[in-house]
Amino acid sequence: MAVKTITIVMTTLLLVSAGTLRGGQTAAPAGKGGGLDLQAEWKRQFDKLAGELKTRASAQAKRAASQAYDQSATIQAGDRDPMDIVLRRTAALLADLRRTGTHSDELARAGRQLEALSKRASAIEPSSSVGRYDVYEDLCRLRRRIALANPLLNFDRLLLVRRHDAKGVFHMCDQYYGFNAKAGGSLAVIDGPFTDSPRVSDPLAGKVVRAGRLAGKSLEGGSYLSPELSFDGRTILFAWSACKGKSLQWSPDASYHLFRLDLDGGVLTQLTDGSTNDFDPCLLPDGRVVFISERRGGYLRCGRHCPTYTMFVMNAGGGSIECLSFHETHEWHPSVANDGRIVYTRWDYVDRDTNVAHHIWLCYPDGRDPRSFHGNYPLARQSRPWMEMSIRAIPGSTKFAATAAAHHGHAFGSLVVIDQNGQDDAAMAQVRRLTPDALLPEAEGPPRKNMIYGTPWPLSEKYYLAAYDQAGRRHGIYLVDCFGNRELIWRDVSIGCQDPIPLRPRPRPPVIPAQVTAPPVAAARAAGDAYGAVAVMNVYDSDFAWPEGTKITRLRIIQVLPKTTAPPNRPRIGAGNQTNARAVLGTVPVEADGSCYFRMPAGKCVYFQALDANGLAVQSMRSATYIQPGRVLSCQGCHEPKRRSPAAGSPVPQAMRRQASDIKPECEGTNPFNYARLVQPVLDRHCVACHRKEKAMDLSATPTKRGFTASYDNLATKYGSFYDVSNGSIRKGARGGSRSQPGKFGARAARLTRYLTESHHGVKLSAGEVRRLTLWLDCNSEFLGAYEKPDAQVRGELVKPALE
Repeated sequence: MAVKTITIVMTTLLLVSAGTLRGGQTAAPAGKGGGLDLQAEWKRQFDKLAGELKTRASAQAKRAASQAYDQSATIQAGDRDPMDIVLRRTAALLADLRRTGTHSDELARAGRQLEALSKRASAIEPSSSVGRYDVYEDLCRLRRRIALANPLLNFDRLLLVRRHDAKGVFHMCDQYYGFNAKAGGSLAVIDGPFTDSPRVSDPLAGKVVRAGRLAGKSLEGGSYLSPELSFDGRTILFAWSACKGKSLQWSPDASYHLFRLDLDGGVLTQLTDGSTNDFDPCLLPDGRVVFISERRGGYLRCGRHCPTYTMFVMNAGGGSIECLSFHETHEWHPSVANDGRIVYTRWDYVDRDTNVAHHIWLCYPDGRDPRSFHGNYPLARQSRPWMEMSIRAIPGSTKFAATAAAHHGHAFGSLVVIDQNGQDDAAMAQVRRLTPDALLPEAEGPPRKNMIYGTPWPLSEKYYLAAYDQAGRRHGIYLVDCFGNRELIWRDVSIGCQDPIPLRPRPRPPVIPAQVTAPPVAAARAAGDAYGAVAVMNVYDSDFAWPEGTKITRLRIIQVLPKTTAPPNRPRIGAGNQTNARAVLGTVPVEADGSCYFRMPAGKCVYFQALDANGLAVQSMRSATYIQPGRVLSCQGCHEPKRRSPAAGSPVPQAMRRQASDIKPECEGTNPFNYARLVQPVLDRHCVACHRKEKAMDLSATPTKRGFTASYDNLATKYGSFYDVSNGSIRKGARGGSRSQPGKFGARAARLTRYLTESHHGVKLSAGEVRRLTLWLDCNSEFLGAYEKPDAQVRGELVKPALE
């Protein structure tokens, strides 16, 4: 008994005397509202681990464990209590840091202390909760000193933002409207974040705006969002809203605007202004600034009054603003990948589920070639994260860190690593969970309860600075590792903290020159030359099986129009819920070898359909793309396997041996799209009189209460072919799903097609008339082609969309 007592005393002395490792504090001065109450932090972690032990046998826990980046972060079979878990994870952390060879003497000393604690723990049975908890606290103290000895923490200042969660958030769009922001907070700089005495300061203290509407005023009382640090570490960009205005009010005082703070001279400059929200600034390697803005116009198709926002670019002084992305729905959080491209989040839901495809996209700094290498077509709602937010490239890696977040919530959830080099299985093949303790919000658990982690700043594939709070309410800043350890760096008891950024220079990614020198879309349109080109090497090079005997002869190009009216389904475009208004730009030829090359209007959000010899769609995109003036968009095939290159020595595709084709327009009633102009004339000539005489289905153009016509109401739902666009439509069989099934949609699948031959009461339709009806079926059996003047469209009047 005496020997055991001596061992405990000596171990305690070792722990107390190990002052060379950083972070031995139990509390530190932090300024107003801040502090490091480590005992309280360790108790929270203890309780959380105890809860995880109780649920480790659940199917959900086993699934998360199978997808973990490192198995140390999961609950193991031999874990009896939280102390066992912390002991094992601390050992994993120590072993990893030892492999770096840095701080070898200090880490060797820590290893001896860890061994002593392990022996001490083995002498205490799990039933002795008090004794085990004492060891647990000593382990946490040692773990902290080991974690803060990480050579990746070779900086002494940390930038972050203090802010309240936005109010009135129904889904992920709402947190970025300035009138939803809750006033209070600031930018913050922490000096000595890994020492015993971290100090907080406000870099904007005493600063006033240099010029513009807010000249001479300080940015007090508003809300701060999305800080960005220049590559040389001398300039901070951020968004700020005065938070003055009622809900659904867009005004300069109720919107986010972008500002720049030059740290050397203390100059504060306003870069953007107006009644649109501008936020998420991202400095490009060439000095320009990419940001997210509502400037293009348009509204969300689901939800409430939600203007859409996409990527724009400006020069360093806030001038020469240009639209980079012409996508018709929202985008978020651009950052620069290690190769110099822009990585960002896009919400993609053309003719499909509203909720499950908001994932990683990449494009070049001039806006060309937007692509998604994974996640855009999930097999099921629970198979993978619903959103990937706050995406950042991991230093020295081709992988990305992101927050797996909810559709109905804020940009918080579980942290994941995305590997673009693997094949996408429409589930989790390219995703590993850094924090398997946190469920994927909405995919696996309620959003509000699982908005736990957020805004990761990767130091390596294994170590991150991130926001964290177990309750998802008031996040603090933590050092998180892949082994399951978390160390509190900063917490403010009065307000949430997020977006930690080391305040130091960092490597500048390469500058990627523009593909060609061309004016922006607005100038190109004014000059009458707003075109680029699209090159498809071989439409048959696909990751699906084409129907036997398929021969593709043309591609159809369909424009997805931005919604210009705020409420969902006002007006309702067709039989499907919350579907897109669209316009058929026309068709282009596909050569015998499957190649295609054509000129395409720039600045239009489009998708493609592959047509057979009869002009029927065999396959259709349920995503969208666009092109910049003078650029070339190329693809290997139709849903081509993303990790396979063309065979060496392949002949030049036939279409690339000639000039680019011009798009051949389709028939009247397709651009602008209008059922009353496209389909009703055929019914009037061949069907209406007979149906009226026989008292059969009403195929007249009589307006109905639904806002359509009698013929449309009777044909579209029972005889047409369309996808629903709504929460959960991925599960609706033929009207849902994630991707189009070749040959099983549109005119090829619609019941109406079988009535278009003479077998139906001797009806003789011309080839052009058949084409009108089948084209309507291929275009989701829609009625309206614009969001404006629906009554005029019902009457068959020509109505052009207000926004293209």
